[in-house]
Formats: sequence, C-alpha cells, structure tokens
Amino acid sequence: MKDSSDVNSGIDRIDRKILQLLQRDGRISNADLATAVNVSPATCHRRTQRLFDEGLIRSVRAEVAPEKVDRSALVIVGVVLDRSTPESFRTFEAAIKKLRFVLDCHLVAGDFDFFLKIRVRDISDFNKLHGDQLISLPGVRQTRTFFVMKEVVDNAPLDF
Repeated sequence: MKDSSDVNSGIDRIDRKILQLLQRDGRISNADLATAVNVSPATCHRRTQRLFDEGLIRSVRAEVAPEKVDRSALVIVGVVLDRSTPESFRTFEAAIKKLRFVLDCHLVAGDFDFFLKIRVRDISDFNKLHGDQLISLPGVRQTRTFFVMKEVVDNAPLDF
C-alpha cells in the first residue's frame, strides 16, 4: 500500500529506491540498479528514463574534489539589496547568474535577501572577487562574508 506522500508525488517504493541509489552513486550501472531494486534491467531503464522525463531527476554529474582543483576555500556571502522589490530581485538574479564562481544563490527570508555559496583558492582570491565583482552587482547595499572553517555536511542526498 502506498503512503500518502507516494500518492501525492506519483512515485512508488521502487521509484523511491531508484532515486535514493542514484543520489548515492550516479554511475551505478542499470544492471546493478535493477538488481538492487529487484526489477528487470528493461523495467529499471524505463522507470529511470521516466524519472528523468518527469523532472524528478534533473541531472547526473560528477562531484569534483575542490581541493584537487585549487578551490578549497568555501565562502558563504549574505547579500542585502538596497530595495526589496521584484524588479531589484530580478536584476540581481540576472547578474549573479553570469558569475561562474557562484555555486549557489538563494533568495531567503530574514536579515539578508540572498545567500551565495562560493569556492575560491584562498582569502586573497575571495577579496579580489568581492572588491571587483560582488559589491558592484546591481542593487547591493551590504554583504556579510562567512568563511567556512569545516564542512560538516555538504550536498547530502535528499531524504524523502
């Protein structure tokens, strides 16, 4: 019997297990995935393809080790805009999407308007980005920078 969350989301126990396994290892073979969820490889492939087609899986990509590509410093930046209007948000969002060093950008409620997640080589590298690009973004009134001392949980699989 399906629980209410399965009925509402349109996925069953097998779909849920496929999603959980793919989150842990996006490179798992279809044959191994099929074995793990106890269906035939053809059925598993159809189900996985449907999960992509319906947008439950947005992408599968490699997780690069930041320290191996000289981006070991993780920085969170809180941004306050000078105005809280739909137009100022749209303008800021359009500009931030062009900055390749920004990994994540979230509109938030509270003391800040946005939180940015940025990876850089070191504090000096961030200082240059901050002075040259971040504070000159449209509508930025204030930023507050948080240098991450230790990553306790990062990009954990979605629990559902």
